[in-house]
Amino acid sequence: MTSIIKVTPLLGALDTGTAICYLLKVDQFTLLLDCGLDVTKLSEFTARIMQHINNIDAVLVSYPDVDHIGALPYLYGTLGLDCPIYGTVPVHNMGQMFLYDYYQSKNSSEDFNIFTLDHVDNVFDHFQQMKYSQTFTICPGIAITPYAAGHMIGGTMWKILKDDEEDIVYAVDFNHKKERHLNGALFNNIIRPSLLITDAYNATFEYKKRRKRDQELISTILETVRQDGNVIIVVDTAGRVLELMQLLEQLWRNAESGLSAYSLALLNHVGYNVVDFAKNMLEWMSDTVTKQFEEQRSYPFHFKHLNLCHSLQELEKIPSPYVLLTSMADLSCGFARNLLAVSAESKENCIIVTQRTKPDTLASRLLSNTINNTIDITIGKRVPLEGKELEDHFASIAKKQQESEKMEVVEEGEETDEEQEDDQVLVQRHDVPIPEETHSKKSFFKQHKVYPMFPFHEEKLKWDEYGEFIKHEHFRIEEEPMKEEEMETEKAKPVPAVPAAREIPTKCVTSRIKTQVNCKVKFIDFEGRSDGESIKRILAAVLKPRQMVIVHGTPDSSRHLAEFCRDSKDMGVSQIFVPGIGETVDATSERHIYQVKLKDALVTAAKFSRANDAELAWIDAVIDVQLNAEKEEVAMLEPLTNKPSHVPVFINEPRLSNLRQTLIKSGIQAEFNGGVLVCNNKVAIRRNASGTIQIEGTVCDDYYKIRSLLYSMYAII
Repeated sequence: MTSIIKVTPLLGALDTGTAICYLLKVDQFTLLLDCGLDVTKLSEFTARIMQHINNIDAVLVSYPDVDHIGALPYLYGTLGLDCPIYGTVPVHNMGQMFLYDYYQSKNSSEDFNIFTLDHVDNVFDHFQQMKYSQTFTICPGIAITPYAAGHMIGGTMWKILKDDEEDIVYAVDFNHKKERHLNGALFNNIIRPSLLITDAYNATFEYKKRRKRDQELISTILETVRQDGNVIIVVDTAGRVLELMQLLEQLWRNAESGLSAYSLALLNHVGYNVVDFAKNMLEWMSDTVTKQFEEQRSYPFHFKHLNLCHSLQELEKIPSPYVLLTSMADLSCGFARNLLAVSAESKENCIIVTQRTKPDTLASRLLSNTINNTIDITIGKRVPLEGKELEDHFASIAKKQQESEKMEVVEEGEETDEEQEDDQVLVQRHDVPIPEETHSKKSFFKQHKVYPMFPFHEEKLKWDEYGEFIKHEHFRIEEEPMKEEEMETEKAKPVPAVPAAREIPTKCVTSRIKTQVNCKVKFIDFEGRSDGESIKRILAAVLKPRQMVIVHGTPDSSRHLAEFCRDSKDMGVSQIFVPGIGETVDATSERHIYQVKLKDALVTAAKFSRANDAELAWIDAVIDVQLNAEKEEVAMLEPLTNKPSHVPVFINEPRLSNLRQTLIKSGIQAEFNGGVLVCNNKVAIRRNASGTIQIEGTVCDDYYKIRSLLYSMYAII
């Protein structure tokens, strides 16, 4: 049975943006793969998503940053999306931190109305938290499994399995390299998928080696602080910042680094919560971090030198010179943007950008500003209303209150009239039954017996969203009447005027500043993604997908990766799609896989051999289609009477390194020499051009023993 598979990019395809969002439709089930926010393209994105929003059945989230979950509060709070969201525990926790910090940064500098904090909370009420390698059936026939992707804590590559036969893998922004706080991506369980949805964001990008990158960061920091300058490192809120915090804390603890005399700080709205969450999620981090905790019982994120600041006023208390980690990474808003306007004019300071951003962002303009040293910065801040604006604001609130009170009075009057009508009905009605003989008409139907009862009037209770209305007279405490002398004394006392406590409203004021950029500006990559060369090796040697959909990349990088995959002989990919935004590609492929039933005699006669976690057997049979009890056709395998002979098939080819360990345990000397495994200086084992293991050497007892050990590592059927 063939599954219909369609992929539609809604955001982040064949462009320079970093926010991504894709639709995956498997038969009648529709998945939303990530949902990033790009405020410059919100209207176009809204028009596209509204065509599908009523059909979305579930959301899969890969990473916790704004580029992957930023638009979810808008979808759930404004557009009315209502379906479960699946992601790992760290993505749930850190995702809240990203969105809280983003909202507060935006709201403090502009009238931000895309979503509210209530919308953010609503998103995470729909969240279903998962662990790595946990399989969950989201609908009959479709199961999802998250696997570690690196890049950020809780980062996920999703495997979507249809009918236990067809597997779709969604893997973007992964990082195969191990870092200080994270292990690399694991591809053991997603080899040769039916369809791979991946990105080309880094297909043409080459990173510096980790040691050179770290050394460049250290030398830049030392050079700046020794000249009494401040270092501002712009990072994200709760993702890549963890790697930088680990690195800098280690440097500050090392007495030989010479940095312990200077200040180190983190500035964002949720810094304390980010560190607290990181302390409680050690099992999601690298083996180095967990080993350090198990052996030394020390928290890797228990910082001794890092000062946590949540406002510019708290930062002013930190002695200069300092090294500061602050958000946002693209300088679109937040503390980093405000500090840039103040710090850029001093040539002693240094600003380090750690992530690539869109060309139209302030961070990108700052890095490309090599000729003209001036840059225009729009700064927004909230100020309290004063004078006539404040009076008009309170007047409008008072007017709204009066209108609402009038509406309440009208509603109460209508309810009172209804109660009076009910009372009149109750008065006019008689509760004593009329004798049957007084009836002037007889009914054809059988009459029920009627018994007298005492009159009872049930009072209607009034409710609102907070519950039943309280009648204050029921709770009033009767006071003793005051004596005449006490009354005169009370009248003589002056009554103080108690002003009503009112929250002072604010407004956003923006100013355009032309800033002279005299400080040093550097880009030091801490994105934590696999580079182009590594991506190609992983695709060709490990994943080897049958079909591919390339998303999230520029036209050049997407074309480059597609050409590489088509030309690669090792991959064997049948189709490669490179869709644009809003373009739907049909990745449906005919599956020549059929379910058959085996006769008991066939199973009994089969000789099984174990290969990893599976057992395999060779059978000679013929397909016989029969009708079952429900008159449905069922394919049965009937054993052949005359079984033909077949050449043995070797399955589960071992690695040469594992073979070497087996030979050594059996008392055979085995060493590698130029990629060839030399055994007892008599037998050589190598892989030929097709990748098959070949054994050569003098035919002797050692030769037969080594060949026997080699064959024992195969599953032979």
